[in-house]
Parts: sequence; structure tokens; C-alpha cells
Amino acid sequence: MGLSKQARQGTFTDFRRGLIATVPLIPGVVVFGLLYGVMARQVGLSPWETWAMSLVVHAGSAQFTALGMWASAGTGAIVLTTLAINLRHLLMGASVAPHLLGLPQRWRPLLALWMSDESYAVSITAYRQGIGSAAYFLGANVGIYLAWPASGLVGALLGTVLPDPARYGLDLVFPLAFLGLLMAFIEDRKTAAVAVVAGLLAIVGSRILSGQWHVLVAGLLASLGGILLEEVERMWRRR
Repeated sequence: MGLSKQARQGTFTDFRRGLIATVPLIPGVVVFGLLYGVMARQVGLSPWETWAMSLVVHAGSAQFTALGMWASAGTGAIVLTTLAINLRHLLMGASVAPHLLGLPQRWRPLLALWMSDESYAVSITAYRQGIGSAAYFLGANVGIYLAWPASGLVGALLGTVLPDPARYGLDLVFPLAFLGLLMAFIEDRKTAAVAVVAGLLAIVGSRILSGQWHVLVAGLLASLGGILLEEVERMWRRR
């Protein structure tokens, strides 16, 4: 059976388009990478250990959390906490999986291993617009993967000499870029409602839940709310 339109493998041109699509997000990635590198040196990691952690883990929020727990928690606690933080990848993977049906198995490890919040966001947007492909997704993954470890290594090499980018408000680049990506998902009142509810739940959850559980819970509850809205709309049309 041939590949569906959504599950096409794509070409090198698609790969290059996916790579270019991450460019607006790179400044935010670099700023956070520099912050991570500086923090890693402060807890005692060498520049090369800092770099290796980014290459292997490739998850900014998990790496920042691990550094915060480095001196006061054991290995098991760090692993479990970072696992909880990254459970949101289950939601991301579930939402992109229908677009990968029919692809050769060799694609799936490549796409799953390097998937990040940023590469997922640009890739799922492309799929929703009908221009996504496995090659595009891989290009987006590679774009972020190249920027994150490199900026972390630079931050670690410069160490305490590097001024804190957050002092100048540069850490706002990242969330603002994501807000721009979010707008591509809002197509009607239902998606707008889901986005607003997810944001409100995340804010409330951050006051109640420890760690990053509020992100996962908000995503799940808002997604369920979106499903309910669609079911109500279908029932209304059948009347």
C-alpha cells in the first residue's frame, strides 16, 4: 500500500524547508542554551560534560531541573523528576503519530529521538497546513539539535564571564516565538477556546502542582475539553 498524502517521506527540499522554519526560534534557543551552560558550570560540570548532557538529553526544561537538583538530590530523584517533566512528549507524539502512518520504520526513531517542543510546533503546523512531511520534520529536529548543544557549550566555555541574558529580558524571545506559532493553530472558536483554557489551567496548575505537572495536566484537560466541544457540535448538527 502506498503512502498517504500526510505520510509522505518528502525530499531534500522539504528537509531544507523544515530547517529554515526553525530559524525564528533559534535566538530563544540560543539564549536558553547560554543560560544552561552558565548554570552547568556553577554546579560543577565541565564544558564538555555540559555539552554531552545537551547532546544526549536534548531537553532544556529537564536539563535545567536536573541542574537545580544536582547538589541536593540523588540520581533516582533526578531521573524521576525529569521523566515527569518530559511526559508532555507523549501528548506531542500522539498528536503527530497520525501524520506518520505508513512511513517506513526507519523514520520513526529519527523523528522521535530528536523531537523537541520547537521542532514539534513547526512540524505539526506544517502538517496542518498540508505541507508537512517526514523530511520536513527531520529538518526541524536537526535545526534545533544543532543550536541547543552548541549554545550550551559556548555558555559553559564563557562561564561566569558571560552576563546573564535574562537581565536584559532576552529570555522573553522564546515564549514570544511560541505565541507566534500558537496563532497558526487557532482556526476557529473551538481552537481558540482550547488554547485559552489550556493557558488558564497551566497558570492555575503552576500554583497548585509541583514541578512541571501542570503542563501535562493542562494539556490533557484542554484536549479533552476540545473533544467534548466537537462532540457537542456534532450532536447539535444532527438535530
